[in-house]
Amino acid sequence: MVENGTGIGVEIEGLNLWYGDFQALFDVNLKIRRGVVTSLIGPSGCGKSTLLRSINRIIDRLGYVRTTGRIRVLGEDVQGEEVELAQVRRHVGMVFQRPNPLPLSIRENVLFAHRLHEAGRLSRDERDGIVESALRQVLLWDQVKDRLGQRATELSLEEQQKLCIARLLPVKPALLLMDEPCSALDPEATAAVEELIWELRGAYTIVVVTHNMAQARRASDECVFMLLGKVIEHGDTAGMFLTPKHQETADYIEGRYG
Repeated sequence: MVENGTGIGVEIEGLNLWYGDFQALFDVNLKIRRGVVTSLIGPSGCGKSTLLRSINRIIDRLGYVRTTGRIRVLGEDVQGEEVELAQVRRHVGMVFQRPNPLPLSIRENVLFAHRLHEAGRLSRDERDGIVESALRQVLLWDQVKDRLGQRATELSLEEQQKLCIARLLPVKPALLLMDEPCSALDPEATAAVEELIWELRGAYTIVVVTHNMAQARRASDECVFMLLGKVIEHGDTAGMFLTPKHQETADYIEGRYG
């Protein structure tokens, strides 16, 4: 993927999506700025996760899904027939609700995607550099640097989630998608992952699905409110929470439904 020079990380035009006969997304039009954190909020079943999973085409795994419209990441149409899914998922990383480290060592988890996508052999020093760099970016290096051979599944949930993010970084993704990355974490661990998300902004374009209004307010630059498969409002997070433009947004933020 190439830099498009527009400051837009993701551009979605007229996206409609059906699960069989059920329409889940309706004419979604959205521009997500590069280098910022954008949160997707809205009641359960409003289409947040469906939209997120459409961006890296993970939703394609369901054979009964049909879409119309266009999704561009850094100017490239990720739904184009000539586009390879492996390349899409290299440039668009995904973090899920529950951490899913591989049953390998911490070190091998970090190197996994790099070995999968990058050709050529690396020296031990080069591999060590990749591991250290990724773990430093996710604020995990100091905790694990003396136990890189430990199985990743033995880490705390907070450490596992940070490691899952670190696993994406060596292949230099343009975009990080996070589907409720803190839902399985306690408040202290949630704060640590929110701090990490804020640290990564600028270097990465980040889109986060969350049901936590306080989290959306704390840890995102922009906010998208969805309802019944439609984008109702998109704007600066502080502005949306203080002076929402639509009554549906105000009702949701104030806890009247959802």
